[in-house]
Amino acid sequence: MKALASLIGFLLVSLGGGFWIGQIARPDGWFRHLAKPWFNPPDWLFAPVWSVLYVLIAVAGWRAFRAGNGKALTAWIIQMALNFLWPPLFFNAHATLPALIVILGLLAAILIFLARVGTRDRVAFWCFVPYAMWVSYATLLNAAIWRMNG
Repeated sequence: MKALASLIGFLLVSLGGGFWIGQIARPDGWFRHLAKPWFNPPDWLFAPVWSVLYVLIAVAGWRAFRAGNGKALTAWIIQMALNFLWPPLFFNAHATLPALIVILGLLAAILIFLARVGTRDRVAFWCFVPYAMWVSYATLLNAAIWRMNG
């Protein structure tokens, strides 16, 4: 029962926080009028991708928590905070360079999490691999938008 309750807690933080951030930090007219690189995805793709990623993020964090892997859990908490900081910085504040700095920190925290669970928990590791790939792509996209519009 405790395991289920803690999993629900991680899902609430990850999915609930992601949903809330998605409601307050949406692409607006500013974003639609930015010059974007050829590899910019369509807007409709973000919600389904992030929904799946937030479930995987929650499962990975929960597994680190259940295993008592404090170093991985610390990286998980840091990446979650940076994950939730990036959208308002980019979409609301229109601060592409500070957002790029934050997303680079997010990517670093994700890689640290991967390193801290890599040999201990393959499930948590593989839950984070798609997230690392997506954030790598998002980092490149953020950098390109900053460069093209800066």
